[in-house]
Amino acid sequence: MAYETILMEKHDHVARITFNRPQRLNAINSTLGLELKEALQELADDEQVRVLVLTGNPRIREKEGHQEIKHCFSAGWDMSESTPVEPVVEMLAAYEKPVIAMINGFALGGGCEIALACDFIFASDNSEIGLPEINRGLLPGWGGTQRLPRRIGISRAKWMILSGETVSGSEAKEIGLVDQLVSREALDKTVSDFAAVLAGKPPLGLKKIKEVINRGSDSDLQTGLQLEQEALGFLLQTEDFQEGIAAFMEKRVPEWKGR
Repeated sequence: MAYETILMEKHDHVARITFNRPQRLNAINSTLGLELKEALQELADDEQVRVLVLTGNPRIREKEGHQEIKHCFSAGWDMSESTPVEPVVEMLAAYEKPVIAMINGFALGGGCEIALACDFIFASDNSEIGLPEINRGLLPGWGGTQRLPRRIGISRAKWMILSGETVSGSEAKEIGLVDQLVSREALDKTVSDFAAVLAGKPPLGLKKIKEVINRGSDSDLQTGLQLEQEALGFLLQTEDFQEGIAAFMEKRVPEWKGR
């Protein structure tokens, strides 16, 4: 279907959703929130899609005879309206397929929280990331107070959230907020290469591994180990397991079916 505030493309088992409100630095309004939810459901139902990449379009303006480009993932909540987007962030966090946030430029407030709900965060060296809600008398209400401490530790998360200060891409890499930091020029290829690696894995294996890690991290060790064994038992009964063994013995690339 056609979308107004996002772009969606699919290629070689990888889907990419691009936030497309560059004039507002990809701020999240109700339309974008609804369209993101619809796109996530569409891709969840598409068996050909194994990996999802989220990114944002830059704002380009003509200024004094040249183009002024401001790169942005998302500047967060569009405060010109009340945006019911939190359920979409939770849908993203619970997504069965691996999700990669590709940040080039600003990822602030809700934009940062959307990235935190992804499995991996790749950022360019010109990125600026933070949760400045305190400066508006608010708190990060799309999971930021919970996911940021789990990612970088309580003390550093309190510093970022209570001060409202942003961090550069290099600082974000240093404190563990982003997984990979590369140049702006190399970002797209780096993310595409990693997405291709994941897309080359068996889809049921990707799903079960993500599920076990996510559920196990919120459980005690014994519960996590039980989840692991149940998932292993399930995968041992799949056609993809048989294909993986056959491909190994025949020294060829496996052809995964997702069954």
